[in-house]
Amino acid sequence: MLNIPAIRWGKPYDSLEKEDVVHFSTGEPIAQLSQVGGGILKRDIRKAQSARDALLQFSPAEILEKLATAGKLFLEADLPIGDGSQTPEAFVHAQSATTGLPEHMCRANMQKNAFVLQNMPKILDSLTRGLDLNILARGYGKEPDRDVMLSYQAQSPVLGAVLPSNSPGVHTLWLPAVALQLGLVLKPGGKEPWTPYRIFSAMVEAGLPAEAFSLYPGAGSDVGSSLLSSVDRAMVFGGQQTIEQYAGNPKVQPHGPGFSKILLGDDVVDDWPQYLDLMVQSVFANSGRSCINASGIWASRHTKEIAQAIAEKIGPTEIKEPTDDEAALAAFTMPGMAPAVWGMIESDLEEDGVTDYTASYGDRLVQMERCDYLKPMVVHAENPEKQVASKEYMFPFVSVVECPQEEMIQKIGYSLICSAITGDEKFARDLVNATHIDRLNIGPIPTHKVDWLQPHEGNIIEFLFRSRAYQSAPVQVAAS
Repeated sequence: MLNIPAIRWGKPYDSLEKEDVVHFSTGEPIAQLSQVGGGILKRDIRKAQSARDALLQFSPAEILEKLATAGKLFLEADLPIGDGSQTPEAFVHAQSATTGLPEHMCRANMQKNAFVLQNMPKILDSLTRGLDLNILARGYGKEPDRDVMLSYQAQSPVLGAVLPSNSPGVHTLWLPAVALQLGLVLKPGGKEPWTPYRIFSAMVEAGLPAEAFSLYPGAGSDVGSSLLSSVDRAMVFGGQQTIEQYAGNPKVQPHGPGFSKILLGDDVVDDWPQYLDLMVQSVFANSGRSCINASGIWASRHTKEIAQAIAEKIGPTEIKEPTDDEAALAAFTMPGMAPAVWGMIESDLEEDGVTDYTASYGDRLVQMERCDYLKPMVVHAENPEKQVASKEYMFPFVSVVECPQEEMIQKIGYSLICSAITGDEKFARDLVNATHIDRLNIGPIPTHKVDWLQPHEGNIIEFLFRSRAYQSAPVQVAAS
């Protein structure tokens, strides 16, 4: 069994307090993970500037080259972890075993992380709008084409992140920080320490300085809270309560439910069968666990037919072993969570005008000895006022909502991703102007098809750096 220490500015720290990381189904311990308290993190954070200084010893071009190497190592190499090592297949097996995510989905998430590491030059070129990265490293510099002085000030020497256990794909969001020469202070998820530790190991093996990285496993209420209060820029992943807690805090970028949606315009809704597979995949991909999965499909008509057709596609889905390449459902590994979710859904189903189109395919809640499953659900709401129309859950769940097109934008609420299938130019213009939509797709684009060359829940450059004025003039030194 692996013993995985904390990492304090690149140095392993073997804590006396450890916690078993166990198989979600058997309860078998897979690793022991050192646990640290918030006090240790707060002491260590005093040295945060040293992490940035270590990365600034390299040019941006050198860092990008090392990150590309790290991406290849992350995907292909046998890498150190704790007192052992881990092949890519062992990594996939461990991640699946502790999170309940099918192994083929873990492999897909590996590909996402490797893609971002290996394509960082293109990603940063897009997010910075072509800015010379040496200007960010130095803090100032002239645009050669316009001879205009620019200055950007890093708002923190490090980026902190309180990471989740349920979706390994979110790690792509903090990877650019290293390319921008900021250190990383990470609180790994208790059930998914595998990705941050493997990325750390790959980066160090690729030649990046270990002292730029810290990983602090521990209780979220202690070390997680300490991290968020101790660094000047941090990400946190959680539920709607987390989003509301940190809303308006300029130091924290919260990531949570996406409430992503597909809107069928009146000009295409009569041809809805043409888009059925797109709708199904938007709901069903990655076991419905991602904020980019569609939780709502809105149309002015044919909504019952749409709900029925989607239910016929995903309603019969059966639970399979996570090693099965056909496995489509992830387990709920937190005790009591799936029954609690099912209880909320049952309450919503009691409302008049709400219909469960997957009811005929058997029980949706499946309880096991050490984990539970929720099978896919397709629910129809006859208008947007029904409670279920605004819900999102961590499994393939979608509300098909009947709503006039002219009322959709006003009533859909916040949407991380909105895929509007329409050729109506006025409707498209109105969607462009809707401030409660983050990522907007116009046309038949699945919600889970993400363009990494565009910002996600805010531009990380604007979050980590502040544009400011900078002027300089030569100083005349009097002769002695």
